[in-house]
Amino acid sequence: MLCAVAAAELWGSTGLHAPHATAHAGIPAGMAEALRLHPALAPAYAEAGYRPLWTSGGQPTPASRTLIGLLAERDRAIPNSAHYDLPRLQALAAASPAQAGLFDVALSQALAAFVADTAQPSPGHRLYYVDAELAPPTSPAAVLHAARQAPSPERYLAGLQARHPFYTRLDQAVAASGAASTPGLRASLDAARALPGDGRRHIVVNIASAELWMFDAGGRIADHMRVIVGKPGMATPPMAGLIRYAVRTPYWNLPPDLARERARKIVAGDADLLTRERIELLSAAGADTRPIDPASVDWQAVAAGARTIRMRQLPGPDNMMGQIKFMLPNRLGIYLHDTPMKAAFAHADRRASSGCVRLEDAERLAHWLFDGHPPAGNGTAEQRFDLPRPVPVYIVNLPALSAG
Repeated sequence: MLCAVAAAELWGSTGLHAPHATAHAGIPAGMAEALRLHPALAPAYAEAGYRPLWTSGGQPTPASRTLIGLLAERDRAIPNSAHYDLPRLQALAAASPAQAGLFDVALSQALAAFVADTAQPSPGHRLYYVDAELAPPTSPAAVLHAARQAPSPERYLAGLQARHPFYTRLDQAVAASGAASTPGLRASLDAARALPGDGRRHIVVNIASAELWMFDAGGRIADHMRVIVGKPGMATPPMAGLIRYAVRTPYWNLPPDLARERARKIVAGDADLLTRERIELLSAAGADTRPIDPASVDWQAVAAGARTIRMRQLPGPDNMMGQIKFMLPNRLGIYLHDTPMKAAFAHADRRASSGCVRLEDAERLAHWLFDGHPPAGNGTAEQRFDLPRPVPVYIVNLPALSAG
């Protein structure tokens, strides 16, 4: 491993020195030059003492050839795979040991690009990772660190090749249809790249078909149900988060647009609306939240959007959250919840919510999330119950996928 002096000498104040100035310090031939071209990889190589990942004794390892083969497959969902520069990689693999360091870094750069492509769909289909624990490592240094931390390069590459069952199904459909494959099918395959292939327990919500699947460990579908997703103009966003807890007997905090809608009805003469819908008015959220007398509200201003007011529906059989909601903390305010409006699940078009995901059978989901022992609660409002372990949920847009 290089000493601190040698490492500092390598980097200097203006970047890497020429290859000949560092080769005798223990850096494989060509590596310094390559790291100057790909500086984002330099911290990961420095961390490992500039130890090669894909070469041994100046020769490509079997794992390097596996990776080149993986890149050469030209994944049908990655249209820009040319940036892996396969011809150059193949030429370097066949070059003399003097090029080993250059080959090692070039292949690591291709790996970083491949992982970023695989983990994150193209811009039009990307997920918003609302929980940092789920976000895949996509920076070059993070990818290389993960590869070195694996039991072996072969094991790491095997993990990269693991695919979600939905991805496999869509990939087979694209392969079968060939040039006749539809844009919706290809878009679905692109979006499905973000789904996990590691076999962990998780949930998938398909916005396009308004359906939800529960996956047990190993990729087996445990259950399926219909859902209701965001209506046009308030579409449910593609996102990935962790369901961390459930809330029994929840309140429903009305979104600002729905609060204005109710204000307009009150202005139009519906004086009993708040009582009929069991809605209370509150001051701003916080420790000093207090009830507000409806008679003190300037309803004309609220209806016009000139003033905001916080409305909260009390728990009960008609509460829009139903009897339970499942929380994946995020700034978008999106979560999964029960609903009293069960008839809506029979509709073909189930785009009707304000962005959240309404569940056909919330108790069935609770049973699965809590390993067969869902908490009953005692009727107290807003009772929180932490899950035995957080469960990932992927909300994606797969227009070509449906339970049928």
